[in-house]
Amino acid sequence: MSTPAAVYRPRNPQSSDYYRCVEDHFETFIQVYEERFERPYGFWRPYLQKVIDRYLECGDLHHGFARVKCPDCHHEYLLAFSCKRRHFCPSCHQKRVVEFGEWLCSHVLKKVPHRHFVFSLPKILRQYFLYERDLLSDLSRCNWESLKLFLQEAVPEKNPIPGAVIAIQTFGDFLGFNPHCHVLVTDGCFYGSGMFRVAPPLDLKKLEAIFRHKVFKMLLAKGRITKDLIAMLSNWRHSGFQVFCGQRIFPQDETAMENLARYIIRASFSQERMQYLAEPSKVVYSAKDGTKEKVFNALEWLAAMCSHIPDRGEQMVRYYGYYSNVSRGKRKETEDDRVPCIS
Repeated sequence: MSTPAAVYRPRNPQSSDYYRCVEDHFETFIQVYEERFERPYGFWRPYLQKVIDRYLECGDLHHGFARVKCPDCHHEYLLAFSCKRRHFCPSCHQKRVVEFGEWLCSHVLKKVPHRHFVFSLPKILRQYFLYERDLLSDLSRCNWESLKLFLQEAVPEKNPIPGAVIAIQTFGDFLGFNPHCHVLVTDGCFYGSGMFRVAPPLDLKKLEAIFRHKVFKMLLAKGRITKDLIAMLSNWRHSGFQVFCGQRIFPQDETAMENLARYIIRASFSQERMQYLAEPSKVVYSAKDGTKEKVFNALEWLAAMCSHIPDRGEQMVRYYGYYSNVSRGKRKETEDDRVPCIS
């Protein structure tokens, strides 16, 4: 007997604390943004209002739907349109996360060892990326150039090239603006014709020093910082720059690879950790481990949320080296996309 199909149950976003908070305060938030939030969160971006308006219509049959009908049993139901907005809509962003994890593992990543790196900045430099989001793409490039240099030096082959997928995140535990990069990179380099050599363990302190130099050079060239500030930060005992490296992920561990791919583009917040108190207009947000919580004014909560919404068309995931769009396109044209031989 065939297994019966699952029953479609439409979601009800209007019943969530998150939706009620946005619905209750978004009009006031837009009106007072310039006066109350422009200084700490940067200039108002008109695109934000479109994101909020579309979210409030997401999953609501009154704002459009598709009629889905089974050709065999003729059963039909209505499927409400979704807003497809990143980071602000929990449902749409989660769909994107799941699809991204499956696509990345199926079409981009090769069956070679990988590692997870995280590159973080000191607090004193984060404000530049808040007020000028274009710098986030330059931060991603600094990550890639640092790792590329290090891995190529570690692999004794001719013209070695690593592959990397870099996702930019801008949020911390309690939605503070914390620009950092999650990197899923090959634990070694490709070379020759379909060959791959695993790299020895990396010295993270040296990698951190290279990354710090790249960031200083980039911000100095763009006129965002001065040589005096660089000298001051260089003399700090703890510079605030940090590089994390996870354990090696082996090719056969497909579940861990897909979970990590989803993790690097996860949403900026969790609905399960949020509680909206309508009467005092407060939002209580709990830490991931449940040991701490922070109370926000509802308008402050919306301001913090909006600071993590990418601009229209802004790329938050980039592909470099062996995984770049150009490299993958060339291999597809020549049909030379074989399984690498690991050495």
